[in-house]
Amino acid sequence: MDRIRQDPNLEVCPDYASDAFAQTRALLENDQVNQEQAVQMLRNIWEANNNAAKARWQVQREEDRRRQEDHRLRNEEEQADRERLQIEEAEAALKEDRKKNKFKYTPIIVPNEPTVIPSSYATRKLDKGEYVELWYFTNAGLEEA
Repeated sequence: MDRIRQDPNLEVCPDYASDAFAQTRALLENDQVNQEQAVQMLRNIWEANNNAAKARWQVQREEDRRRQEDHRLRNEEEQADRERLQIEEAEAALKEDRKKNKFKYTPIIVPNEPTVIPSSYATRKLDKGEYVELWYFTNAGLEEA
């Protein structure tokens, strides 16, 4: 079935009583059919064809709408698939990068309490490699220093 290019609802019935349709009317006229009846028959034929074209037009529009909706849904599904694939690829790349660079992704723990630094006397002794009593690292030793 060929596509209908323009809406048959907008078409106007031709004037079959005009001189342009004289030959067509003459084919229908005889002893039982006069000119007015021939014009009416031509109008009826045109209306029947136009009504059939209107019905085909409506079916064609519904098919076009259905195709457009299917196309839109397919495009949305493809877009969702592409986005999902991109997310999966990004996650895989991140996982691979984490596997290669473990220290890069190690969380940094920030202590809530201030860092306790021993006295400079104890630190110097440690630097020299000398023995330092454990008392210098206790709360009492840190307070006295």
